[in-house]
Amino acid sequence: MKRAELTKVTGCHPETIRYYEKTGMMPDPPRSKAGYRLYDEAHVSRLRFILRARELGFSIEDIRGLLDLMDGELQTCSEVKQRTESHLADVRVKIADLKRIEQILAETAARCSGEDVPECPVLEALSCT
Repeated sequence: MKRAELTKVTGCHPETIRYYEKTGMMPDPPRSKAGYRLYDEAHVSRLRFILRARELGFSIEDIRGLLDLMDGELQTCSEVKQRTESHLADVRVKIADLKRIEQILAETAARCSGEDVPECPVLEALSCT
């Protein structure tokens, strides 16, 4: 299939596919006699893996490391689990930060009357150092 078809099948933007190819995350596809890139199911699977990993918040470097483990055929479940648990710890920190932010914003918004008055608790809270 051509890149346009790969885009339709995966929902991935063509420029993103080019980026993954340029950075080596996606292998270079063979070309037709007319010069078109021809993708196969292996490309679809790899791209879906990358996209799913991005959805789960893995960084490009994390994904590259996971792909290296897969490509080297030396991956062990232990290594993949370590990388996943490290990412999970980062996600949990972000969740805790977001919960803290949510609480502060909710408390600040609750103090705001929402009326056309010059005093605004939200602006005062943002101005505090």
